Amino acid sequence: MRLWDKLMCYSRRHSPWLFHMNGGSCNGCDIELIASLTPRYDAEQLGVRLEGSPRHADILCVTGPITNTAVNAIKTVYDQVCGPKAVIAIGSCPATTNVFIDSRTLAGPLNKHIPVDVFVPGCPPRPDAIILGVAKAAEILAERAGKKLPIEPVVMPLVGPGCGGACACGTSTDAKIEAKAAASEAKTEEVAQ
Repeated sequence: MRLWDKLMCYSRRHSPWLFHMNGGSCNGCDIELIASLTPRYDAEQLGVRLEGSPRHADILCVTGPITNTAVNAIKTVYDQVCGPKAVIAIGSCPATTNVFIDSRTLAGPLNKHIPVDVFVPGCPPRPDAIILGVAKAAEILAERAGKKLPIEPVVMPLVGPGCGGACACGTSTDAKIEAKAAASEAKTEEVAQ
């Protein structure tokens, strides 16, 4: 890899620029995304910057359920982001359409329309979970730029208690509780022996 390519990969990993797009949400995830950039969480000291134009951004952050009226706009904005690019689906709505699953005004989950690299589940997700999702997307972006290969989507395991299975993690709360109980039993048996 040439020196210029190494420098670009380093810059993409350590200074991701974001463009935020709302697909029709309640603004809960939007508020949390902005909160992650405030001095309390201070993602800007890590090089994360919110851009006003998709042409200057590296990562597209989409929040909210994808409505029929927003699909074409999201595809247009996705095409305007220069490559290599990454997409983050912030919240449960763009991942699974959440409680609006059978609504006739929705066009389905985001990954049905554009490729999504990182899912940050939660309703709304915490700012620290969003920062971890952005860090993972920046890592994917740098790897994609260096290797010129597509990378599989990542589901961030950052779900708080009581997600009710409506998140992108793919398991219900009961299944999570059962898995924890089984792990606890295995540990108890191991200690007894």
